Amino acid sequence: MTPTIVLPVVIGGLYAAGVYLLLDRSLTRVILGFILLGNATNLLLLSASGPAGLAPLFGYAEPAEMSDPLPQALVLTAIVITFGVTAFLLAMVHRSWRLVRQEVVEIDEEDRRVAARQGMDADDMDPDQLPPEDRPAGKGNTLHSDVDVEDQLARRYGEFASDDIALPPTRRGEQ
Repeated sequence: MTPTIVLPVVIGGLYAAGVYLLLDRSLTRVILGFILLGNATNLLLLSASGPAGLAPLFGYAEPAEMSDPLPQALVLTAIVITFGVTAFLLAMVHRSWRLVRQEVVEIDEEDRRVAARQGMDADDMDPDQLPPEDRPAGKGNTLHSDVDVEDQLARRYGEFASDDIALPPTRRGEQ
């Protein structure tokens, strides 16, 4: 049997189209790209398994003539996983549509701010010289406030400045 060039070209085309669609801001195209990547991976697994053989049943064929059932089992598993993740992505797109009535992720101010930032090594950055909106959250020496963090928490949550909050007693506790 002579190898054919068609299957690797189809697999490469599916991978290229899938990656191209994944990089788009339209959530529908992202789902289609994910589906194409899953199908390309399934074809790659099946093509890497070798030529087709007889059913892998002892007594039906010689072991050299049998096909390997492992790639077929992997493809079936990959199909189920791809279906599950696709259903999850569809649910996320539906939720996004219900919230903002559009399925295209727009460029927001944070994207513009990050794109305008010059390339800088993280070791060369001094957090105290960054603008306040770029500073990492929770860095104690970058807070520009005269009020201590503990005082802010105590003012916000009363005397309970931790996760322990005073809940009203339940009916069982009111005995």
